[in-house]
Amino acid sequence: MGKKKVAKQTEAEVLQEKATLEKAYIESAGKSVKKKFDNGRIYISSSYNNTFITITDDMGNVIAWSSSGALGFKGPKKATPFAASKVIAALYEKVQKSGPFNVQVFVSGIGGGRDSALRSLVNRGFNIASIKDITPIPHNGPRPKKVRRV
Repeated sequence: MGKKKVAKQTEAEVLQEKATLEKAYIESAGKSVKKKFDNGRIYISSSYNNTFITITDDMGNVIAWSSSGALGFKGPKKATPFAASKVIAALYEKVQKSGPFNVQVFVSGIGGGRDSALRSLVNRGFNIASIKDITPIPHNGPRPKKVRRV
């Protein structure tokens, strides 16, 4: 194999390299890199028990999310329209600086918070381009039970 050559640095070179690394670290720590989003999607999942709302960019990467349970509502109060409007208010605070404000809304579920969440989105200043209901509906469903013979 042969002998390996080990390069030795002088003390001055070591100190200079350390200073440049510290300077680069301080500069990178001072910057807060936040993207601005123009367009996005809002997914509202409303059930009889809870309301989840997720804000994503156009590619589907999650920017912010919240639920009525995460805000401190407990029990049957989580599925109320009031809780859904509070979730929208909390999400608006999260995305106030970065956006998106031009959104497509996808609504799923049959809970009480779905209509209230849409109204709250409009009141907060989101520009809604489209609203789509993506609640799963069975086309044929499972096989029915056998007829009972008496």
